[in-house]
Amino acid sequence: MGKKPHFFRYFLPTKAYPVAELGSQESLSCALTTSPAFSRLSLSLSLCPTGLWSLEYKRELTTPLCITARNGHTACVRHLLFWRADPNMAPGGQSALHEACEGGHTDCTELLLEHRANPNLLSEEGLAPLHLCTNQNTLGCAKLLVKYGAMVDLPSEETQETPLHIAAKHGLYDHALLYLRYGASADRKNSREETALSVTCGQAKEQAAQGSYLQVCRLLVMYGADVNTTDEEEKSPLHKACKNASHSLVQFLLQNKADVNAIDYNGASPLSCSLQTAAFKQQLRPRLTVQTLLNHGSQKIWPMAFGKVLRSCASVPEIIEILFNSYSQVPISEQWREAIPEEIFQMHLPFYESFFMLSCTPRCLQHLCRCAIRKKFGSKCHYLIPSLPVPKPLQNYLLLEPEGILL
Repeated sequence: MGKKPHFFRYFLPTKAYPVAELGSQESLSCALTTSPAFSRLSLSLSLCPTGLWSLEYKRELTTPLCITARNGHTACVRHLLFWRADPNMAPGGQSALHEACEGGHTDCTELLLEHRANPNLLSEEGLAPLHLCTNQNTLGCAKLLVKYGAMVDLPSEETQETPLHIAAKHGLYDHALLYLRYGASADRKNSREETALSVTCGQAKEQAAQGSYLQVCRLLVMYGADVNTTDEEEKSPLHKACKNASHSLVQFLLQNKADVNAIDYNGASPLSCSLQTAAFKQQLRPRLTVQTLLNHGSQKIWPMAFGKVLRSCASVPEIIEILFNSYSQVPISEQWREAIPEEIFQMHLPFYESFFMLSCTPRCLQHLCRCAIRKKFGSKCHYLIPSLPVPKPLQNYLLLEPEGILL
Protein backbone atom coordinates (compact mmCIF):
# COMPACT_ATOMS: atom_id res chain seq x y z
CA MET A 1 0.00 0.00 0.00
CA GLY A 2 3.00 2.27 0.24
CA LYS A 3 3.29 5.04 2.83
CA LYS A 4 0.81 4.86 5.73
CA PRO A 5 -1.82 7.63 5.50
CA HIS A 6 -2.30 10.00 8.42
CA PHE A 7 -5.34 8.13 9.63
CA PHE A 8 -7.24 10.80 11.52
CA ARG A 9 -7.35 13.55 8.96
CA TYR A 10 -10.65 11.84 8.21
CA PHE A 11 -13.05 9.62 10.08
CA LEU A 12 -13.19 5.89 9.62
CA PRO A 13 -15.65 4.24 7.23
CA THR A 14 -19.04 3.87 8.87
CA LYS A 15 -18.71 0.14 9.53
CA ALA A 16 -15.51 0.71 11.55
CA TYR A 17 -17.38 2.39 14.39
CA PRO A 18 -19.27 -0.66 15.70
CA VAL A 19 -16.10 -2.68 15.18
CA ALA A 20 -14.22 -0.21 17.39
CA GLU A 21 -16.90 -0.60 20.03
CA LEU A 22 -16.52 -4.41 19.99
CA GLY A 23 -12.76 -4.22 20.34
CA SER A 24 -11.74 -6.78 17.72
CA GLN A 25 -8.38 -5.91 16.18
CA GLU A 26 -8.81 -8.36 13.29
CA SER A 27 -12.25 -7.01 12.39
CA LEU A 28 -11.00 -3.44 12.66
CA SER A 29 -8.06 -4.21 10.40
CA CYS A 30 -10.42 -5.78 7.88
CA ALA A 31 -12.72 -2.76 8.02
CA LEU A 32 -9.79 -0.48 7.34
CA THR A 33 -8.18 -2.35 4.48
CA THR A 34 -11.20 -3.72 2.57
CA SER A 35 -13.50 -0.73 2.65
CA PRO A 36 -14.02 0.98 -0.72
CA ALA A 37 -13.64 4.25 1.14
CA PHE A 38 -10.19 3.17 2.29
CA SER A 39 -9.12 2.25 -1.27
CA ARG A 40 -10.23 5.69 -2.46
CA LEU A 41 -8.23 7.41 0.29
CA SER A 42 -5.66 9.16 -1.93
CA LEU A 43 -8.34 10.57 -4.24
CA SER A 44 -10.48 11.69 -1.30
CA LEU A 45 -7.63 13.50 0.38
CA SER A 46 -6.59 15.24 -2.81
CA LEU A 47 -10.12 16.45 -3.49
CA CYS A 48 -10.96 17.36 0.12
CA PRO A 49 -8.09 18.30 2.45
CA THR A 50 -10.28 17.80 5.50
CA GLY A 51 -11.05 14.21 4.49
CA LEU A 52 -14.22 12.15 4.85
CA TRP A 53 -16.84 12.89 7.50
CA SER A 54 -19.66 10.68 8.70
CA LEU A 55 -23.14 12.09 8.16
CA GLU A 56 -24.34 10.70 11.49
CA TYR A 57 -24.35 13.27 14.32
CA LYS A 58 -23.14 10.81 16.97
CA ARG A 59 -20.11 9.83 14.98
CA GLU A 60 -19.14 13.37 14.19
CA LEU A 61 -18.46 13.77 17.93
CA THR A 62 -16.07 10.87 18.41
CA THR A 63 -13.31 8.86 16.79
CA PRO A 64 -12.62 5.13 16.76
CA LEU A 65 -9.53 5.80 18.89
CA CYS A 66 -11.69 7.51 21.51
CA ILE A 67 -14.17 4.64 21.41
CA THR A 68 -11.54 1.94 21.85
CA ALA A 69 -9.74 3.89 24.59
CA ARG A 70 -13.02 4.45 26.44
CA ASN A 71 -13.75 0.71 26.40
CA GLY A 72 -10.21 -0.37 27.24
CA HIS A 73 -9.56 -2.26 24.00
CA THR A 74 -5.77 -2.13 24.16
CA ALA A 75 -5.08 -4.14 20.99
CA CYS A 76 -7.37 -1.91 18.93
CA VAL A 77 -5.78 1.22 20.38
CA ARG A 78 -2.36 -0.13 19.40
CA HIS A 79 -3.61 -0.95 15.89
CA LEU A 80 -5.15 2.48 15.37
CA LEU A 81 -2.00 4.21 16.60
CA PHE A 82 0.01 2.07 14.16
CA TRP A 83 -2.14 3.59 11.42
CA ARG A 84 -1.20 7.03 12.71
CA ALA A 85 -4.41 7.86 14.54
CA ASP A 86 -4.05 11.27 16.17
CA PRO A 87 -4.07 10.71 19.97
CA ASN A 88 -4.82 14.40 20.60
CA MET A 89 -7.92 14.68 18.42
CA ALA A 90 -10.98 15.47 20.54
CA PRO A 91 -13.98 16.10 18.27
CA GLY A 92 -16.40 15.22 21.07
CA GLY A 93 -14.68 17.38 23.65
CA GLN A 94 -12.43 14.70 25.12
CA SER A 95 -9.34 13.09 23.62
CA ALA A 96 -8.63 9.37 23.70
CA LEU A 97 -6.35 9.97 26.69
CA HIS A 98 -9.21 11.59 28.61
CA GLU A 99 -11.39 8.59 27.81
CA ALA A 100 -8.76 6.04 28.86
CA CYS A 101 -8.04 7.82 32.15
CA GLU A 102 -11.70 8.26 33.01
CA GLY A 103 -12.21 4.52 32.58
CA GLY A 104 -9.06 3.61 34.47
CA HIS A 105 -7.59 1.76 31.48
CA THR A 106 -3.89 1.81 32.38
CA ASP A 107 -2.58 -0.07 29.33
CA CYS A 108 -4.43 2.20 26.91
CA THR A 109 -3.19 5.25 28.79
CA GLU A 110 0.41 4.07 28.53
CA LEU A 111 0.08 3.37 24.80
CA LEU A 112 -1.36 6.81 24.12
CA LEU A 113 1.33 8.56 26.14
CA GLU A 114 4.03 6.58 24.33
CA HIS A 115 2.56 7.92 21.08
CA ARG A 116 2.82 11.51 22.30
CA ALA A 117 -0.65 12.10 23.65
CA ASN A 118 -0.62 15.43 25.47
CA PRO A 119 -1.00 14.74 29.24
CA ASN A 120 -2.01 18.38 29.83
CA LEU A 121 -4.57 18.72 27.05
CA LEU A 122 -7.77 20.31 28.32
CA SER A 123 -11.12 18.91 27.28
CA GLU A 124 -14.01 21.02 26.07
CA GLU A 125 -15.06 21.28 29.74
CA GLY A 126 -11.62 22.55 30.70
CA LEU A 127 -10.40 19.35 32.35
CA ALA A 128 -7.01 17.69 32.00
CA PRO A 129 -6.73 13.87 32.07
CA LEU A 130 -5.61 14.03 35.73
CA HIS A 131 -8.91 15.69 36.63
CA LEU A 132 -10.70 12.55 35.42
CA CYS A 133 -8.81 10.23 37.76
CA THR A 134 -11.64 10.13 40.27
CA ASN A 135 -11.55 6.63 41.78
CA GLN A 136 -9.02 4.14 43.09
CA ASN A 137 -8.97 2.24 39.78
CA THR A 138 -7.41 5.25 38.06
CA LEU A 139 -4.27 5.36 40.22
CA GLY A 140 -2.18 3.58 37.57
CA CYS A 141 -3.30 6.13 34.98
CA ALA A 142 -2.41 9.01 37.31
CA LYS A 143 1.07 7.58 37.88
CA LEU A 144 1.65 7.33 34.14
CA LEU A 145 0.39 10.86 33.53
CA VAL A 146 2.76 12.47 36.03
CA LYS A 147 5.60 10.29 34.70
CA TYR A 148 4.98 11.71 31.23
CA GLY A 149 4.84 15.32 32.40
CA ALA A 150 1.31 16.00 33.58
CA MET A 151 1.18 19.21 35.64
CA VAL A 152 -0.03 18.37 39.15
CA ASP A 153 -1.05 21.99 39.84
CA LEU A 154 -2.89 22.53 36.55
CA PRO A 155 -6.30 24.07 37.38
CA SER A 156 -9.51 23.27 35.56
CA GLU A 157 -10.83 26.19 33.54
CA GLU A 158 -14.20 26.75 35.23
CA THR A 159 -13.70 25.83 38.90
CA GLN A 160 -9.91 26.25 39.08
CA GLU A 161 -9.61 22.87 40.78
CA THR A 162 -6.26 21.12 40.68
CA PRO A 163 -5.87 17.33 40.60
CA LEU A 164 -5.22 17.54 44.35
CA HIS A 165 -8.66 19.11 44.84
CA ILE A 166 -10.16 16.21 42.88
CA ALA A 167 -8.31 13.61 44.95
CA ALA A 168 -9.45 15.37 48.14
CA LYS A 169 -13.04 15.51 46.94
CA HIS A 170 -13.13 11.75 46.42
CA GLY A 171 -11.05 10.79 49.45
CA LEU A 172 -8.24 9.31 47.33
CA TYR A 173 -5.23 9.08 49.63
CA ASP A 174 -2.86 7.43 47.13
CA HIS A 175 -3.67 9.96 44.42
CA ALA A 176 -3.15 12.85 46.83
CA LEU A 177 0.17 11.42 48.00
CA LEU A 178 1.30 11.03 44.39
CA TYR A 179 0.51 14.66 43.53
CA LEU A 180 2.11 16.02 46.70
CA ARG A 181 5.28 14.04 46.05
CA TYR A 182 5.41 15.59 42.59
CA GLY A 183 5.19 19.08 44.06
CA ALA A 184 1.48 19.89 44.27
CA SER A 185 0.70 22.85 46.53
CA ALA A 186 -1.30 21.80 49.59
CA ASP A 187 -2.83 25.28 49.95
CA ARG A 188 -3.73 26.04 46.32
CA LYS A 189 -7.28 27.46 46.19
CA ASN A 190 -10.07 26.89 43.68
CA SER A 191 -12.60 29.44 42.41
CA ARG A 192 -14.52 29.18 45.71
CA GLU A 193 -11.33 29.90 47.67
CA GLU A 194 -11.23 26.31 48.95
CA THR A 195 -8.01 24.43 49.57
CA ALA A 196 -7.80 20.66 49.27
CA LEU A 197 -8.17 20.39 53.06
CA SER A 198 -11.32 22.48 52.98
CA VAL A 199 -12.73 20.31 50.19
CA THR A 200 -11.91 17.13 52.11
CA CYS A 201 -13.71 18.30 55.25
CA GLY A 202 -16.70 19.41 53.20
CA GLN A 203 -17.05 16.04 51.45
CA ALA A 204 -16.82 13.73 54.49
CA LYS A 205 -20.57 13.27 54.75
CA GLU A 206 -21.03 9.51 55.02
CA GLN A 207 -19.85 7.49 58.00
CA ALA A 208 -18.39 4.71 55.85
CA ALA A 209 -16.17 7.15 53.95
CA GLN A 210 -14.92 9.26 56.84
CA GLY A 211 -11.90 7.03 57.46
CA SER A 212 -10.52 7.69 53.98
CA TYR A 213 -11.15 11.44 54.28
CA LEU A 214 -9.38 11.49 57.64
CA GLN A 215 -6.36 9.84 56.00
CA VAL A 216 -6.31 12.53 53.31
CA CYS A 217 -6.57 15.26 55.98
CA ARG A 218 -3.62 13.82 57.88
CA LEU A 219 -1.60 13.71 54.66
CA LEU A 220 -2.42 17.30 53.69
CA VAL A 221 -1.53 18.65 57.14
CA MET A 222 1.71 16.65 57.05
CA TYR A 223 2.54 18.50 53.80
CA GLY A 224 1.86 21.87 55.40
CA ALA A 225 -1.83 22.55 54.74
CA ASP A 226 -3.20 25.46 56.80
CA VAL A 227 -5.96 24.17 59.12
CA ASN A 228 -7.36 27.69 59.59
CA THR A 229 -7.65 28.68 55.94
CA THR A 230 -11.08 30.00 54.92
CA ASP A 231 -13.14 29.89 51.73
CA GLU A 232 -15.18 32.64 50.07
CA GLU A 233 -17.77 32.39 52.87
CA GLU A 234 -14.99 32.54 55.49
CA LYS A 235 -15.72 28.96 56.53
CA SER A 236 -12.75 27.04 57.89
CA PRO A 237 -12.23 23.28 57.49
CA LEU A 238 -13.51 22.96 61.07
CA HIS A 239 -16.80 24.65 60.15
CA LYS A 240 -17.31 22.08 57.39
CA ALA A 241 -16.31 19.09 59.48
CA CYS A 242 -18.73 20.19 62.21
CA LYS A 243 -21.55 20.65 59.72
CA ASN A 244 -21.00 17.06 58.57
CA ALA A 245 -20.77 15.76 62.17
CA SER A 246 -17.38 14.27 61.25
CA HIS A 247 -16.19 13.70 64.80
CA SER A 248 -12.85 12.12 63.83
CA LEU A 249 -12.04 15.06 61.53
CA VAL A 250 -13.09 17.56 64.19
CA GLN A 251 -10.80 15.92 66.73
CA PHE A 252 -7.91 15.86 64.27
CA LEU A 253 -8.30 19.52 63.31
CA LEU A 254 -8.51 20.63 66.94
CA GLN A 255 -5.41 18.59 67.77
CA ASN A 256 -3.65 20.56 65.04
CA LYS A 257 -4.64 23.96 66.46
CA ALA A 258 -7.75 24.72 64.46
CA ASP A 259 -9.54 27.79 65.82
CA VAL A 260 -12.51 26.40 67.76
CA ASN A 261 -14.17 29.84 67.82
CA ALA A 262 -13.65 30.93 64.21
CA ILE A 263 -16.59 32.92 62.82
CA ASP A 264 -17.74 32.65 59.20
CA TYR A 265 -19.30 35.34 57.00
CA ASN A 266 -22.76 34.67 58.49
CA GLY A 267 -21.50 34.89 62.06
CA ALA A 268 -21.62 31.13 62.69
CA SER A 269 -19.08 29.30 64.83
CA PRO A 270 -18.16 25.62 64.40
CA LEU A 271 -20.52 24.84 67.32
CA SER A 272 -23.35 26.64 65.52
CA CYS A 273 -22.68 24.63 62.36
CA SER A 274 -22.87 21.42 64.34
CA LEU A 275 -26.18 22.36 65.95
CA GLN A 276 -27.73 23.40 62.62
CA THR A 277 -27.42 19.89 61.15
CA ALA A 278 -27.53 17.68 64.25
CA ALA A 279 -31.13 16.55 63.75
CA PHE A 280 -30.29 15.27 60.25
CA LYS A 281 -27.02 13.59 61.21
CA GLN A 282 -28.11 11.45 64.16
CA GLN A 283 -26.53 8.30 62.72
CA LEU A 284 -23.16 10.09 63.00
CA ARG A 285 -23.69 10.83 66.72
CA PRO A 286 -23.39 14.64 66.48
CA ARG A 287 -23.35 14.95 70.28
CA LEU A 288 -19.72 13.73 70.15
CA THR A 289 -18.82 16.73 68.01
CA VAL A 290 -20.64 19.16 70.33
CA GLN A 291 -19.01 17.61 73.40
CA THR A 292 -15.55 17.76 71.82
CA LEU A 293 -15.95 21.41 70.83
CA LEU A 294 -16.98 22.43 74.34
CA ASN A 295 -14.12 20.47 75.89
CA HIS A 296 -11.71 22.35 73.60
CA GLY A 297 -12.93 25.75 74.72
CA SER A 298 -15.76 26.56 72.31
CA GLN A 299 -17.77 29.56 73.37
CA LYS A 300 -21.18 28.48 74.63
CA ILE A 301 -24.36 29.60 72.95
CA TRP A 302 -26.19 32.60 74.37
CA PRO A 303 -28.52 31.25 77.12
CA MET A 304 -31.49 33.21 75.77
CA ALA A 305 -31.06 31.40 72.44
CA PHE A 306 -31.76 28.04 74.04
CA GLY A 307 -35.31 28.08 72.69
CA LYS A 308 -33.96 28.10 69.13
CA VAL A 309 -31.63 25.23 69.96
CA LEU A 310 -34.59 23.24 71.29
CA ARG A 311 -36.47 23.80 68.05
CA SER A 312 -33.62 22.46 65.93
CA CYS A 313 -32.17 19.79 68.25
CA ALA A 314 -35.13 18.54 70.30
CA SER A 315 -34.84 15.11 68.66
CA VAL A 316 -31.25 14.84 69.96
CA PRO A 317 -31.70 15.24 73.74
CA GLU A 318 -28.05 14.28 74.37
CA ILE A 319 -27.03 17.58 72.77
CA ILE A 320 -29.55 19.53 74.85
CA GLU A 321 -28.14 17.89 77.99
CA ILE A 322 -24.52 18.64 77.05
CA LEU A 323 -25.25 22.28 76.25
CA PHE A 324 -27.38 22.79 79.36
CA ASN A 325 -24.70 21.26 81.59
CA SER A 326 -22.03 23.56 80.16
CA TYR A 327 -23.64 26.39 82.21
CA SER A 328 -23.79 26.62 85.97
CA GLN A 329 -27.40 27.79 85.72
CA VAL A 330 -29.76 28.63 82.86
CA PRO A 331 -33.23 30.08 83.53
CA ILE A 332 -35.75 27.78 81.86
CA SER A 333 -38.69 29.46 80.14
CA GLU A 334 -42.10 27.79 80.07
CA GLN A 335 -42.36 28.85 76.42
CA TRP A 336 -39.57 26.42 75.57
CA ARG A 337 -42.06 23.58 75.94
CA GLU A 338 -43.82 24.84 72.81
CA ALA A 339 -40.59 24.46 70.83
CA ILE A 340 -40.61 20.68 71.34
CA PRO A 341 -43.01 18.66 69.15
CA GLU A 342 -45.30 16.50 71.28
CA GLU A 343 -44.18 13.30 69.57
CA ILE A 344 -40.53 14.01 70.37
CA PHE A 345 -41.40 15.08 73.92
CA GLN A 346 -43.14 11.75 74.56
CA MET A 347 -40.33 9.80 72.89
CA HIS A 348 -37.80 11.29 75.32
CA LEU A 349 -40.17 11.80 78.25
CA PRO A 350 -37.78 11.04 81.18
CA PHE A 351 -35.22 13.55 79.93
CA TYR A 352 -37.61 16.40 79.16
CA GLU A 353 -39.49 15.91 82.43
CA SER A 354 -36.20 16.24 84.32
CA PHE A 355 -35.32 19.26 82.16
CA PHE A 356 -38.45 21.27 82.93
CA MET A 357 -38.40 20.26 86.61
CA LEU A 358 -35.30 22.46 86.93
CA SER A 359 -37.22 25.59 85.91
CA CYS A 360 -37.55 26.73 89.54
CA THR A 361 -34.81 24.66 91.12
CA PRO A 362 -31.11 25.48 91.59
CA ARG A 363 -28.62 22.98 90.21
CA CYS A 364 -27.04 20.47 92.57
CA LEU A 365 -23.70 21.10 94.29
CA GLN A 366 -21.99 18.39 92.24
CA HIS A 367 -22.91 20.18 89.02
CA LEU A 368 -21.72 23.53 90.36
CA CYS A 369 -18.37 21.94 91.28
CA ARG A 370 -18.13 20.56 87.75
CA CYS A 371 -18.66 24.02 86.31
CA ALA A 372 -15.99 25.50 88.59
CA ILE A 373 -13.44 22.88 87.51
CA ARG A 374 -14.26 23.33 83.83
CA LYS A 375 -13.98 27.11 84.13
CA LYS A 376 -10.56 26.71 85.73
CA PHE A 377 -9.31 24.36 83.00
CA GLY A 378 -10.86 26.36 80.13
CA SER A 379 -9.84 25.14 76.67
CA LYS A 380 -7.63 22.45 78.22
CA CYS A 381 -10.49 20.38 79.63
CA HIS A 382 -9.99 17.71 76.97
CA TYR A 383 -6.57 16.67 78.29
CA LEU A 384 -6.42 17.98 81.88
CA ILE A 385 -9.58 16.23 83.09
CA PRO A 386 -8.47 12.74 81.92
CA SER A 387 -5.23 13.26 83.89
CA LEU A 388 -7.05 13.91 87.19
CA PRO A 389 -6.61 11.16 89.83
CA VAL A 390 -10.34 10.46 90.02
CA PRO A 391 -12.48 7.49 88.88
CA LYS A 392 -13.32 7.21 85.19
CA PRO A 393 -17.08 7.83 85.71
CA LEU A 394 -16.25 11.11 87.43
CA GLN A 395 -13.92 12.10 84.58
CA ASN A 396 -16.75 11.42 82.12
CA TYR A 397 -19.07 13.55 84.25
CA LEU A 398 -16.60 16.44 84.13
CA LEU A 399 -16.28 16.01 80.34
CA LEU A 400 -20.08 16.47 79.98
CA GLU A 401 -20.84 12.85 79.12
CA PRO A 402 -24.67 12.70 78.83
CA GLU A 403 -26.56 10.57 81.36
CA GLY A 404 -30.09 10.73 79.99
CA ILE A 405 -31.58 12.96 82.72
CA LEU A 406 -30.73 16.27 84.38
CA LEU A 407 -30.12 16.71 88.11
